[in-house]
Amino acid sequence: MIPTKIVKIDPARPREDYIEEAASILAKGGLVIIPTETVYGIAANTDSLKALERLSAIKERPADKPYSLHIDKKERLRDFVQEIPVVAYKLMEKFWPGPLTIIFKSKYNDTIGIRLPANEVALNIIAKARVPIVCPSANRIGEPAPVDFESAIKGLDGWVDFAIDMGETKLKCESTVVDITTSPIQILREGAIKKEEVFRVSNKKTVLFVCTGNSCRSVMAKALLEKKLKELNRSDIEVLSCGLTAFGGLGATGITRELLAMEGVDVSAHRSQGMSAGMINKSDLILAMEKLQEKRILETFPQAKNKVFLLKEFAKIGDNNLEIEDPIGKTEDFYASTLKVIKEAIERIVNLI
Repeated sequence: MIPTKIVKIDPARPREDYIEEAASILAKGGLVIIPTETVYGIAANTDSLKALERLSAIKERPADKPYSLHIDKKERLRDFVQEIPVVAYKLMEKFWPGPLTIIFKSKYNDTIGIRLPANEVALNIIAKARVPIVCPSANRIGEPAPVDFESAIKGLDGWVDFAIDMGETKLKCESTVVDITTSPIQILREGAIKKEEVFRVSNKKTVLFVCTGNSCRSVMAKALLEKKLKELNRSDIEVLSCGLTAFGGLGATGITRELLAMEGVDVSAHRSQGMSAGMINKSDLILAMEKLQEKRILETFPQAKNKVFLLKEFAKIGDNNLEIEDPIGKTEDFYASTLKVIKEAIERIVNLI
């Protein structure tokens, strides 16, 4: 038994010295009870064999049974996992930071659970510790995961070095655990996020249309595909659009708005956005208008290989020119012919996705 230092933190005004002290103890191989939005956990440095041995003794858990890592930002994932599949990006965008633990393939060919908690104190401690942190629930075997500090410290006073009291946790429920290394993915534990919601997000496909300025061609394609999906009563597809050189926040061109209005679609609320890693990573299918855009996407995001196509190519429109030329600066008739080609392509691809 050791003396446990207990401190109380106001989440609205957390004391920096307590956060620094907790991080320092973890870096040196100590154990710290920390709050998350789900339950209280026992944080430990995975680089410290002593810390892991103490943690396993408390949890009465075999040394070869791994604990889930807690990270402070999504970018840390690449330190631990082999690859980040599209389904992971979908789940992370929707649920991280938050109560979802995702099982990945690790760099060592086994599996690893990782979570990004939605608790600023926990995130700051993890960031400042600068070591990989696991954080199983602060309870002994057979006892429920603690959702308040009194329950967490009850059986662990004298077993950990430092403990942070922040009252009750926000969600009062453990995280949901999803294994994305299997096909289909599996829910290993249903917690704060219902399994139906996890499957709804993971099963939804994302189609991204890319043009140059995100003011006409990609706007047309997105609007027409969304209209067609609605007609078919399909809610399993998310449709996005962006531009390689788009200035964020601009509307669709006037002619684009007028032509789409004639198709029964209102794009007056559209605002242009540039291409981003987040869009590329979460997309299942990326459809460009010209070869230059296709090339630029693959140069910038090589991970997008095998899911980038020209729209006319994917739609199998069999003419000699697979590109859809930019109508900016051209006549209204040219805009109309551009819309006609894109509409034909959408009619074809809706049956392929």
